Parts: sequence; C-alpha cells; structure tokens
Amino acid sequence: MVLQSTIHQTVESQRENQAARAIGLKREALRELPELSSHALIVSGIRRCGKSTLLFQLLKEKYPEAFYLNFEDIRLYEFEKKDFTRLDKVIALGKNRILLFDEIQIVDGWERYVRQKLDENYRIVITGSNASLLSKELGTKLTGRQITKELFPFSYREFNQFRKLKPSQDSVLQYLNTGGFPEFVKQGLNEILNHVFDDILIRDIAVRYGLREVKTLQRLALYLISNVGNLITANRLKSMFEVGSTNTITEYLAHLEDSYLFQLVPKFSYSQRKQLVNPRKVYTIDTGMITVNSGSFTDDDGRKLENLVYLHLRRHYREIYYFSERKECDFVVFKNGVPVEAIQVCFDLNADNLDREIDGLLDALTELKLKEGKIITFDQKDQHQKDGRTINIIPCHEFLLS
Repeated sequence: MVLQSTIHQTVESQRENQAARAIGLKREALRELPELSSHALIVSGIRRCGKSTLLFQLLKEKYPEAFYLNFEDIRLYEFEKKDFTRLDKVIALGKNRILLFDEIQIVDGWERYVRQKLDENYRIVITGSNASLLSKELGTKLTGRQITKELFPFSYREFNQFRKLKPSQDSVLQYLNTGGFPEFVKQGLNEILNHVFDDILIRDIAVRYGLREVKTLQRLALYLISNVGNLITANRLKSMFEVGSTNTITEYLAHLEDSYLFQLVPKFSYSQRKQLVNPRKVYTIDTGMITVNSGSFTDDDGRKLENLVYLHLRRHYREIYYFSERKECDFVVFKNGVPVEAIQVCFDLNADNLDREIDGLLDALTELKLKEGKIITFDQKDQHQKDGRTINIIPCHEFLLS
C-alpha cells in the first residue's frame, strides 16, 4: 500500500525534475504519434531507449498541463491495485484530463484502471518496456481501445543528428559499433549497456517471472548476443545449456523477446507449421549491445551490418523472414501478407561471394515474384541485371536513410 500523500509528493517531485531536464533530441517517433482521442496511446520499447524522454517532449510541446507519473519511482514500489483509488484523488486535485503513465504495466490490474479512466473521458498515454503491451490479450482487456506504437533506440538518422555527423561510411562505422541507446551515444561508457543488459535479465525477466535458474538465463543471453545472425533451435540450446526441458528454453526465449532484447526471425514458408518447426535467426535490438556485451573475441562487422539492416527493416515492418530453399537470402519482407522486399547483406562484395549473394537473392525474387532486389554493403554501389530482374547494390548509409 502507498499513502495518498506519498503519491502526491511523488507526482510533484517528478514534475519538478521534468522542468529541470533538457528536452533532448526530438525523436522521429514524436512526429508520428497520433493526436489523443478516446483510445489510449501505448508506446512500448526496450528499457532505456528514450520512452521517458519522449513523454517529457510530449509534456513540453503538446500537453504541458498533463498529469504525469512514473511507476518505477522507488517511492511507489509498494503500489498495489487498491492504491489506484488514492491515485484517483491525486489526479482530481489537478483537474487534468490528460494522463501520462510511465511503466504502469508493473502494477497488477492496470488495464482495468486505464479502461475506467477512458470511460471517464480521460485521454491517456502509456509507456512500457515489455512487448506484452502490444499483445492481442491486451486488446481484449482494453476492449480494443488502444493505439500502439513502438520506440527503438536512435535510428541512424537520429544518431547523425545527435553527433552532428553527415551520412558516410565513417558515420555508419560509428553507428555500427555504438548503436543507438541515447545515454551510451552521449557518454560512451560501457557500463551503461552492461547495466541495461543485466537489468533486463534480472529485473524485467527473472524477478518479474520468478525464474530460479538466473545463471542459465544469463548464459543463454550471452550466447545469443554473441551469435547474432545465426540460426538457433530450442532443442539445440536445451542440450547446450543442459536444461531439463525444451519448454524451459522456449519460455526463456519468449521472455527475452518480450523484453525487446532479442528478436527471432522465422524461415519464410506459406505453412505456419513449417515456420514454427524450422530454426530461427537471432538478432538483438541494438548493435552497441553486441560491441559491449558479446562474448565473441572477434569483430564480425558482417554480422553487425546484417543486424543493423534487420533493425532498419523492423522499424517499418513486422513481417520479416529469412529465405532458405535451394539458395539463401537474408531477408524477405511482407506487408499485410504481400511480399514487398528481398534483401541480401554483405559487408564486402568480391569475386568470391558475388555469385552466391546474387543467386540467393534471385532465388527469393523468383519464389516471391518480385522484379527487383537489394544487396546492402558497407560502401559499394552498383546495379546488375540477371534473368530479367534488377539487383541494386546499395551502400549502407544510403539504405539506412531510405
């Protein structure tokens, strides 16, 4: 239980802290957020990617009189479902009709409270660091009265704005190694990404879901961050980490995906069953995470570049697969079930790999009946015609601005 006076004190204190904070780099996502209506706006993304800053920007630029509360404040650690009644009384003191809630999902029963406030004609913005905020189950609890958006760490364009860089091979290399977590881009201290990695594993997963085998979760996460772009299966991971049940590994992978730390990309197939049984490719939310937390002792810029291309695609699409039939293609992308892109990633095209990369891309283009495909490289630009199809070779800095 939390006293009403404590809630009021926390609200006032957080408001003072907001007033003292710099607004930061204006996020691209701010321009894409819809105007508030009878639906709750839910912004979900990985811990420390800038969701709170986005709320501050909303407060200063759009809704300066809105009521704001961050539920991760230490003074609210004992906040329970019944304390929403006390929160109501604090909200009523200000007579504000717009509510901004940060990390409210850590309180059980928050969905019912939000639905109640919507019924009372409040306009609401919610941020949280768990993908369950975007789930179909949540849509049922809120009776479909939500609009969902995702926030990622800095894009390449935002990274260049923040560091005052021009698009170039050099800025891509910086972005490849640094990634886009705002605080890490600003300060460059490895400990920042070490702490984000550990906080996600311990606070967002182990504590939240009551996991006992924390060491196994940590070893699994370290393995995944060191093997981006590689294929994984729950059965192989079960044997590797000597876990008693494949279900345990599947559960851990689901938690790691829900936390946004990792994304698992299925093999393309028109059969849903085949998608489920085939190995999946693993990518992480940020290439800086690989630089700082990977257990690999070699710099694999090719894998990082592939991860970077995946993240750019993921910002715009949700239906992303890898292609593997006679030949292989890194990414095939769909929108509303219709194929729109086939993309290969190769750090450096040369005489040894050119035919392999083109043939894999052509195989995917033929299967999906697409006329054009892309090969993303670090710095090469070219175009090839083969079998009636166009292959555009594009340097990464151009692709990341598309």
